[in-house]
Amino acid sequence: MLNVDVRPILNKNVSRYSLVTAVAKHARNLVNDAEADRRSLPTKPVTLSLNDFLNDDYAVLESEEARNA
Repeated sequence: MLNVDVRPILNKNVSRYSLVTAVAKHARNLVNDAEADRRSLPTKPVTLSLNDFLNDDYAVLESEEARNA
């Protein structure tokens, strides 16, 4: 089981729900791209996606209403 410290992302005023949703959508896009190119991913797509967010390759964009909800 992946046990990653996501506090650096959450400290950027991102809700946990928004992070989970963004990671899942990005993971799905990684899978779709790999299938289109007929290649396999080196690790699980959620792990790759979460690493992209932790490395600041991707960022979570959420509205002000979502942050205050």
